[in-house]
Amino acid sequence: MSGDGAAAVVRRVAAECLCYPDRTTPPTELTALLAPVRHAAAAPLRAFLGRAAGLPPGELARQYVEVFDFRQRHSLHLSWWTDGDTRRRGAALLRFKAAYRAHALEFTGEDLPDFLPAVLEFTAATGDDTLLREHRPALELLRLALTEHGTPYADVLAAVCATLPGPSPKDRAAALALARSGPPREDVGLDALTPYGHLGLLPLLTEPS
Repeated sequence: MSGDGAAAVVRRVAAECLCYPDRTTPPTELTALLAPVRHAAAAPLRAFLGRAAGLPPGELARQYVEVFDFRQRHSLHLSWWTDGDTRRRGAALLRFKAAYRAHALEFTGEDLPDFLPAVLEFTAATGDDTLLREHRPALELLRLALTEHGTPYADVLAAVCATLPGPSPKDRAAALALARSGPPREDVGLDALTPYGHLGLLPLLTEPS
């Protein structure tokens, strides 16, 4: 399996991997889903699942909590990366809901509509990768943050980014440059805030002096 069908499987499996482990399909079953996939994005995902399958019970859940629940700088909410805790984030969340409704879908999860697993599930089901492409800098910054943290979850983000066109930025400066060169966004009635500007406040995402 290759092409769009392979990308859809990778995204669906990645969505499972990025949810809290006790609510997901076992790693061995996810690995089986990837078996027919012939896409470069599947390799880092297989690596993550191989590690996850070898962990003792409860260890993957412990790692998930340590990586994601207590670290906003590893946020799985895409609009946080672009808008932080600003007024414009509400408008960003509405754009996610509108994208779902355009495909006759409603977001019914307990989380926010920009939660990456939900976006991946939506993209896998519809083939519409607009939300992922629009938030490519956020995905790359999260990938780099997880890589610097040394967690295997970085492999899951590497897989997601590999389903998108073009190479991934090699460092934070390149990822932020990608953010600055992205399509302009219209913020009617809001303060003129620079997307990603709040990231300079995060120690993990500032350039070394």
